[in-house]
Amino acid sequence: MASSSMSSWTAKQNKAFEKALAVYDKDTPDRWYNVAQAVGGKTAEEVKRHYEALVEDLKHIEQGRVPFPNYKTTGSGQGKRG
Repeated sequence: MASSSMSSWTAKQNKAFEKALAVYDKDTPDRWYNVAQAVGGKTAEEVKRHYEALVEDLKHIEQGRVPFPNYKTTGSGQGKRG
């Protein structure tokens, strides 16, 4: 998967990337340039590759190729969830 290629992205850059994708959709002219400007420190090609890597990861998840983590619960299970 693409996880190793995404390791050079900071949490702040990833958050800016997510927000920029919401603003600049696939029909936006110069989409990757605009996303790169919003992220800062990345080129249009880098943000495009980052996006493509995330799309690939999603495909793997949707196809069941990525196992769900085995989270252990703590406590007695009392309380409301909602």
